[in-house]
Amino acid sequence: MAAREEILATLRRNAGPPRPRPSLDGLAASFPDLPARFVEAVAAVGGTALRVADRAAADAALRALPVHRQARRMVSLAAGIGSSTFDPAAVADPHALDGLDLVVLEGTLGVAENGAVWVEGASLPHRALVVIPEHLAVVVAAASLVPDLGAAYARLDLAGRPRWGIFLAGPSKTADIEQALVIGAHGARSATVLVIG
Repeated sequence: MAAREEILATLRRNAGPPRPRPSLDGLAASFPDLPARFVEAVAAVGGTALRVADRAAADAALRALPVHRQARRMVSLAAGIGSSTFDPAAVADPHALDGLDLVVLEGTLGVAENGAVWVEGASLPHRALVVIPEHLAVVVAAASLVPDLGAAYARLDLAGRPRWGIFLAGPSKTADIEQALVIGAHGARSATVLVIG
């Protein structure tokens, strides 16, 4: 413990005076069209975003995707969008979800700066549904888009909610020391965001 305390004391002595946080007030103004910026950000993180007029159009757009047409086992937790081949709430052991081709989730809000979508933990019967499928589709309303993560956290009301939720941004990605990017190593191989409105 002595070495730890010595290191921390040295860091405190050399930290310098506190600096004010940079203002992010102008960031919202730099994104005059939040849905367009959000679509760009989703593409930048390896996903696909489709803007649709309403939930019926979102359903039609999803069903037209090859990942939906080819899916054998799928779950939709977004009312009226896509379909389910079984009820995931009836599955006791999340390991039984292995082999899911497609999962459709409902997002609470989207972040224009990075293309992330917040998914509430309470909306999922199993946490594994965000990482186990081969392909993921997330539905988010254009009216719920915010410019940055600061605005997203300000809008999230976590009081009385489950102790977890997740920001999803594109498909699963990892890169090793040789800078080889691998898509889908630890989760979905593709991510499609349906922006409604």
